[in-house]
Amino acid sequence: MSLEVEYLKQSDGSQVPSEIANTSRFFPYFNDCVGALDGTHIRVKVSNADAPRFRGRKDYPTQNVLAACTFDLRFTYILAGWEGSASDSRIIKNALTREDNLKIPSGKYYLVDAGFMLRSGLIAPYRGVRYHLKEYSARGPENAKELFNLRHASLRNAVERAFGVLKTRFPIIGSSNEKTYSFDVQCEIVLACSILHNFLMSLGVLEEEISEVDTELSNRREMESQVDSRERDNEDARLGAQIRDNIAAQMWNDYA
Repeated sequence: MSLEVEYLKQSDGSQVPSEIANTSRFFPYFNDCVGALDGTHIRVKVSNADAPRFRGRKDYPTQNVLAACTFDLRFTYILAGWEGSASDSRIIKNALTREDNLKIPSGKYYLVDAGFMLRSGLIAPYRGVRYHLKEYSARGPENAKELFNLRHASLRNAVERAFGVLKTRFPIIGSSNEKTYSFDVQCEIVLACSILHNFLMSLGVLEEEISEVDTELSNRREMESQVDSRERDNEDARLGAQIRDNIAAQMWNDYA
């Protein structure tokens, strides 16, 4: 836990990630992107009274862990402890305002999935348009929105891969077996494993782990989350939509 400051470092936005800068599919379109953001559910043990709040997508209680990562699969921010029934949008609002907050550098943004609110600092895919990588295996993008969603998914997939490697490496959080620790300790374990994950990534990527995770992800179709329409009805959401539209138009112009 004492290594958190050294191994969980948020981006200051001063440099374009090499995975974007060195790839013509992503640069210069996503040059203001600093990482990917998503939530994952990890089984927890809570009291019978609290269990209903923690029972969300799973048949058992979970905590919904929010994480940001870079495109080399290293975590930069972890927020554990939210009950499994909490929406991603509700958790991100807390992450942006709490004392140990998620920091989004001015003029920069994270890529998020359709379950999150669209903001200038949180760029989600177009809803109602194909946005899972598997959906493009049969045919390629046919318009600007589909092209944007394809490349958006290709980049945002990094956080899903990071979660996959984390859970593969540490069955203590990846297993669906009932836990035996107090809830506070269960939250600290998630943070500790994330720190250890980053340390291990600094020693080199284990290709067999990545390959195993990629296979699992390709066989799993995500459930599309619903976003409260009221969250999209504000000026920052319109600015986010403008950023997304500008990227899509420039990308499609070069592609076509």
